[in-house]
Amino acid sequence: MTTEQKVAVITGASQGIGAALVKAYRDRGYRVVATARSVKPSNDADILVVPGDIADRKTAERAISEGVARFGRIDTLVNNAGIFIAKPFTQYTEADYTAILGVNIAGFFHATQLAVVEMEKQGGGHIVQVSTSLVDNAIAGVPSVLASLTKGGLNGATKSLAIEYAKRGIRVNAVALGVIKTPMHAVETHAQLANLHPVGHMGEISDVVDAILYLESASFVTGEILHVDGGQGAGH
Repeated sequence: MTTEQKVAVITGASQGIGAALVKAYRDRGYRVVATARSVKPSNDADILVVPGDIADRKTAERAISEGVARFGRIDTLVNNAGIFIAKPFTQYTEADYTAILGVNIAGFFHATQLAVVEMEKQGGGHIVQVSTSLVDNAIAGVPSVLASLTKGGLNGATKSLAIEYAKRGIRVNAVALGVIKTPMHAVETHAQLANLHPVGHMGEISDVVDAILYLESASFVTGEILHVDGGQGAGH
């Protein structure tokens, strides 16, 4: 086994942004650990597929330990897995709360804690969170308290971790997204969703991938919340 190739761990890797990130990192020559509840097997020997719910620490443990066993190192973690449920605040159920905190917060915590241990061993690494611009700019008609609660926490944790590990070679950043054209948004909703952005259209998956790859190569950037949101972060 050679350990010179870099290795990226990507959560929520089964479709949409996650699947595109798996391809993008492979195109850059990275080996990839792809984890999600419904992730499909791969014929690529440089992709390790780890099925499981990232809210369960055992999934994160398997992703990191099996990644190290197979590829010898962990260089990047993209905490892409996330749940968004838009409901009026008083209509959220306990199950909604548990599910959202499980994936958005516990999933981040487990995967990041375990990845940092490996990154410290090799003296460097990069962690990226996928967040939302709703944290800073709520939108009338888009109830999003639990998204703001959890993703806002990730934004804060991103800056805290960036400072804690700055002198140990580990960079930590986030991308705060607007509405991205993914399978979770039905085509008939696209026109309405486009109007939520000052630029007048939804984002593409490629916009998110490009932003994360920029952060990957930006060695002087850490603690950054990069808005990929068609102007939402600037206001309306």
